[in-house]
Amino acid sequence: MKANAVLRLKFPSQRQLEIVFKALEPEVRETPTMRSRAFLEKDDTFLVLKIEAKDTVALRASVNAYLRWIDSIINTLGVLEKL
Repeated sequence: MKANAVLRLKFPSQRQLEIVFKALEPEVRETPTMRSRAFLEKDDTFLVLKIEAKDTVALRASVNAYLRWIDSIINTLGVLEKL
């Protein structure tokens, strides 16, 4: 792998971190492409997302995809909490 990124995202609670972590686990286990792969870790209330890719185009696509998924999960949690 030629390109990589490490994202550390802080969550307001351990509960929210756990929900996001569990929602992303299937995506990390079954990668849809051979051009990149991702790894998830929890560090206190931080989600650590490590992405390795064959090139910068694949890295950018993977980072964007994971950030969109995380944003969607957080937005969904916000809507559910208002019910």
